[in-house]
Amino acid sequence: MTTDSTAAPVDTGGIAGHPSGLTTLFFTEMWERFSYYGMRALLVLFMTAPLAQDNPGLGFNVGKSTAIYGLYTSMVYLLSLPGGWLADNLWGQRKAVFVGGCIIAAGHFSMAVPTFPTFYLGLVLIALGTGLLKPNVSTMVADLYPEGGARRDAGFSIFYMGINLGAFLGTILCGFIGEGYNFHWGFSLAGIGMVAGLIQYKMGAKRLGTAGSLKSDDPPEALSRKSRGFYQAMAAAGAAITLFTFLATSGAIEVTIQQTATWLGYGILILSGLFFLYLFTAGGLTAIEKKRLVVIVWLYILAAMFWSGFEQAGSSMNIFARDLTDRGVAGWEMPASWLQNVNPVFIVIFAPIFGWLWTWLAQRDANPSIPMKFALGLFGLAAGFFVISWGAANASEASRVSMSWLVVTYFLHTAGELCLSPVGLSSMTKLAPKGRVGQMMGVWFIAAALGNLIAGLVAGRLEQLAPAELFWNVALITVGVGVVAVFVSPVMRRLTGDVK
Repeated sequence: MTTDSTAAPVDTGGIAGHPSGLTTLFFTEMWERFSYYGMRALLVLFMTAPLAQDNPGLGFNVGKSTAIYGLYTSMVYLLSLPGGWLADNLWGQRKAVFVGGCIIAAGHFSMAVPTFPTFYLGLVLIALGTGLLKPNVSTMVADLYPEGGARRDAGFSIFYMGINLGAFLGTILCGFIGEGYNFHWGFSLAGIGMVAGLIQYKMGAKRLGTAGSLKSDDPPEALSRKSRGFYQAMAAAGAAITLFTFLATSGAIEVTIQQTATWLGYGILILSGLFFLYLFTAGGLTAIEKKRLVVIVWLYILAAMFWSGFEQAGSSMNIFARDLTDRGVAGWEMPASWLQNVNPVFIVIFAPIFGWLWTWLAQRDANPSIPMKFALGLFGLAAGFFVISWGAANASEASRVSMSWLVVTYFLHTAGELCLSPVGLSSMTKLAPKGRVGQMMGVWFIAAALGNLIAGLVAGRLEQLAPAELFWNVALITVGVGVVAVFVSPVMRRLTGDVK
């Protein structure tokens, strides 16, 4: 037997025999998630806080605040599509990550300035920067493991720990500074965290080797054409958005933030439907691929429904934590935003357990199918909302309820997330038609974007509904969709064919 002497040596110079570049990307993602979740924990609280208080907010009503929240979080996911395309075709992931991080930091520092224009500018910049960084840093992790296999899976597990560590620290520190002292200081701290990530990213660039470099066989003139087309399209989109914003703010057209969010939701649904219709009728798919595409569409719908409930964490449940939850600990009141840390803590604890559980069940030929796991995820989400609606029914500003209601709710939501989210990411790659894996990953991001948008609109119903009623309605709808998913699951299982 001979060996390939030309094969690239495997990099084992990092932590626990992993590539040395993994450390650089681990801390880059950790600091980016520090900034993102640190700011997100404060966003709705800042917008709904009164103007006339020691730590003033924007004084927006709940409906407007949660609609802005939904628009912002949905755009983070939608912009990952052009961000990924730009990196794949023009810049390479390495440049996209750095430029994205710079834009994110600028956005946080813009929000640190206490004016309305700088607040909105900050949200736009953070969404743009995250769209560049989010999809491409993960691609660079994969580039570190050209051999693939279990070693890459283990590398992504370590990388995922960085995500949750950053989320935990950002929520703790930015939440403490923002709620306890000054919201704008909290936004500044998020920006400082992103700058720290950029500094270590540049300092550790030599460890990355060729990971993230532009891999294109196009001649210079073709790259130039692509570049012109991309920037022209982005300029046109920017001009259209600027014109719409000017007309709306000047009163030339009467439209609310809630209406804008609703229209965007309809637009996402229509464009998604047209894309799936195109693939099915003119995408050149085989009969087997068409069957699997039906499954992808079904999973897309279920995922959007799941995220529309799960992402209440940053909006309606955050408001519930602030206004109706007793956060007293030994005479000190915990910041409301800190309760958003329960989910990442549970993720770190239970993700390995769920991974072991699926393997154990597979060895006994009892592993639930992909569609059934989505149904289980919806049941976990619904169970959490039944719990929090029960707690909310006994809560008032004069008689707040224990934090244990939210802790149990977040535990159930985390269980649902671990049934659906990792499985969904994996299933998109398994079910995708040949040559369209990237597009199907984009579909997953769009489902998350749609879910985040719906979450913001649903949370806005707190203006008309009591929290208990809102959470109860979400629970009923979610469990209803879960029941449908169970009955449809055998059909979808047959359509997946030999995909496990």
